Amino acid sequence: MSEFPALHVDTISFNYGKQPALKDLSFHLERGNFTVLLGQNGAGKTTLISLITRLYNPHAGSIHIYGYDIRFQSAEALKRLGVVFQQRTLDMDLTVRQNLMYFTSLHGLERDQAKLRIALELERLGLAERSNEKVRKLSGGLIRRVEIVRALLHQPQLMILDEPTAGLDHSSRQAIIEHVRNLCKVKELTLLWATHLIDEVAPADQVLILHHGELIAGGAVQEVIDRTGTENIQEAFQKLIGINNKLKIS
Repeated sequence: MSEFPALHVDTISFNYGKQPALKDLSFHLERGNFTVLLGQNGAGKTTLISLITRLYNPHAGSIHIYGYDIRFQSAEALKRLGVVFQQRTLDMDLTVRQNLMYFTSLHGLERDQAKLRIALELERLGLAERSNEKVRKLSGGLIRRVEIVRALLHQPQLMILDEPTAGLDHSSRQAIIEHVRNLCKVKELTLLWATHLIDEVAPADQVLILHHGELIAGGAVQEVIDRTGTENIQEAFQKLIGINNKLKIS
């Protein structure tokens, strides 16, 4: 299914009761791109990710991962997806290695293969010496790194990270985003990085701007800047959410 984009979201809508959370969202991610989903808290980023990961089903529209319908071909779609959720989901009373081995067992990896992958990814993220420590003894930044390792163990093609640097200090934030950008290149991953922090957007990124459940702009960062007649992505973002002026989604 190489002809399909990594992720195709087509006219998705979702309500919490009578309250609309997402309204007719459509976009796609080309393979190998680093895309930032940028929006204020409450814009709908986590709801969108919940739909992509099939925690919820959309009330309208469809989602495909590498051509597989997330609702009707969920096993094929989800095995291509790695996720780091906003809320921490590791067992704090297990060691790093125990958490990771449990995850690989859920994905049906053979024990020897799982050990090799865990060792490789822990080394890559500088965590090899912490593998036998309980998670609760780690800093917030190191816990996030362990969650990134976990998301990589089944070798996904698409990774989604929901506010992965929330609550971290600046140096920890920068270290994590630099590592993830490098992963995107080295592993040829497609990556969707959800954040409300404009300084996490790089000039070479693709960006999707979400506001009150609607996509109000999308495309290469410079394209969004040019369309808004501003000097940088921060000014573009502020102008867009201030006037709520819809631009054509690339």
